Amino acid sequence: MNRFLIVSMLAACVSTLSARVVTYPVPDGAPVNSSYSLEVRDNLPGSEWTTVDLYNVKVDETVGGKHSVRNSSMAIFDFDGEVEVRVTAHGRAVNEARVRPLSREIATHASDSTVTFTLDRPGNLSVEVNGDIFDNIQLFAGAIPADVPTARELKKLRKDRNFVYFAPGFHKLDAPLKVKDNQRVYIAGGAFIDGVVNVDTVANVKIWGRGVVYPSREAGLYVRNSRNVEIDGIMTTQLPVGGSDSVKINNVKVISYYGWGDGFNVFASSNVHYDGVFARTSDDCTTVYCTRKGFTGSARNITMENSTLWADVAHVFEIGLHGNVEQPDSAVNLLYRNIDVLDEKEMQLDYQGVMSIDVGDNNLVKNVTFDNIRIENFRQGRLLSLRLCWNKKYCGAPGRGIEDITFKDITYNGDNSEISLIVGYDETRRIKNVTFENLMINGVRYSDDMPGKPGWYKTSDLARIYVGEHVENVIFK
Repeated sequence: MNRFLIVSMLAACVSTLSARVVTYPVPDGAPVNSSYSLEVRDNLPGSEWTTVDLYNVKVDETVGGKHSVRNSSMAIFDFDGEVEVRVTAHGRAVNEARVRPLSREIATHASDSTVTFTLDRPGNLSVEVNGDIFDNIQLFAGAIPADVPTARELKKLRKDRNFVYFAPGFHKLDAPLKVKDNQRVYIAGGAFIDGVVNVDTVANVKIWGRGVVYPSREAGLYVRNSRNVEIDGIMTTQLPVGGSDSVKINNVKVISYYGWGDGFNVFASSNVHYDGVFARTSDDCTTVYCTRKGFTGSARNITMENSTLWADVAHVFEIGLHGNVEQPDSAVNLLYRNIDVLDEKEMQLDYQGVMSIDVGDNNLVKNVTFDNIRIENFRQGRLLSLRLCWNKKYCGAPGRGIEDITFKDITYNGDNSEISLIVGYDETRRIKNVTFENLMINGVRYSDDMPGKPGWYKTSDLARIYVGEHVENVIFK
């Protein structure tokens, strides 16, 4: 344990400007990207620019159905107040630029090879030059954290065997770090861990900081069979939660590039809360499954809010596919609220759906709400998929029901959505009670009493949502 208890003065490795901007230098040994330079300054007269180092991260572009790895950039800094950001593209002119999510309405100014913009509040953003969504910058501009241990506190904490500290610098783990009961793990900004942090069969654990946990081709963090776990502020590749209860995941960023690179999986867990997370993934961004991968039972009380999601492959939200055929499970009380969806790209019709409830293995999915979901013009897929299906590649039976699903304040602006689906299985496996409230597609609000709708048309037809057999009580209001 002692080799992880490295105490150093944070002030030596963290730059602070006017107590308003904090940057974290990339340590020697961590991958860097030179496509851009990024600088930030306090938006006050006379403030000087400070460089923000750029990590290299890998993202996935599917070409001909195969994963094609692309290099991309990532920057991390914290601030309060208002700051100005300047990005310089190397070896090319900047003809246009945008900062997403578009809902932030961040104005950019491009000149020669630079683009500048102002941030008035934190956010997990994508900076894109000349329409390039792969050679872009994933910009994680956070609030200055209040729970950073001071040098004096660290001096005391080094005597506490329940405290593990990764100082700024490069850390190579030959084996996963196994977090113990009641431990706190602080991964400082500027710390880069080439390895895995494992929360397995423990309780009362906290992992936090602004560090990066970035193994080569697997989940950098995972939570298994544990309870009362909090993870805050870390960047990693994937963060699955299985067989666990009472898990809080705040401001965690995941980026994956390889096959099966789901972002935030939930397997047979309860009371899992995500707030302010970011996912750019090479498979589903976030899932809720029941029995799966050795975890058994139902999933209950799952919330994700105030987040940003980007699926380079497969679904953005995926619910209900996996469970226990012999002892049927349920996924109940799921809430997704105030979320920006930047992209989806999936050619396979079985696996399309920004908002997907595709239920198999005799599962019941009930009481799911999507509230204030802002969906940008994704590359390929469909807006939503609600199906009781028997996907024989992964399931031993069709799902047994989908009930009480609400889509509230959903906006989609784009032209690439294929026809959405709401389809039951048979008379005993039905979809019941689906409510759309204030569904907006390309500026048109769809409701059962919308002006100009022919009386013999179904509202779902106008919204390009196919409502098939064994479905009852679909309402647009």
